Amino acid sequence: MFLSDEDYAVVIGDDALKVVSRASAEIRRNAELEAMEEMSGYLRPAFDCDAIFSASGTDRNPLVVMRAVDIALYHLVASLPQKMGIEIRKERYERAIEWLEGIQAGKIIPDLPQAVDEEGRPSVSPTIYFSDKKLKHDW
Repeated sequence: MFLSDEDYAVVIGDDALKVVSRASAEIRRNAELEAMEEMSGYLRPAFDCDAIFSASGTDRNPLVVMRAVDIALYHLVASLPQKMGIEIRKERYERAIEWLEGIQAGKIIPDLPQAVDEEGRPSVSPTIYFSDKKLKHDW
């Protein structure tokens, strides 16, 4: 799996992780899969999500790992009774989404493998084209 126990240690303790995942590896795995798919929705147009989420150890992008943990924890906490601890999780989730939207808008360029077409060319050009409005001169 893309995320490990050590990845969670940065933002939540072991005991708290057991509480929010209800000590169920399956619930935690589902939250991680949901987080990866949610992130893929933002990253897929320009990046190779299969390569990103199949990486392991130090080959993983640390920001992608942190954001995946934040999103997974948000989904885990949202399922708890009385939404215990939701404030910090919601704040970190919103920051993760803002980061993903920045990537999608081209304002943030992470060091991730780019998506390529069948011929090995990048599927998304880094160049953005604009033009002025068409002039209509009626004399």
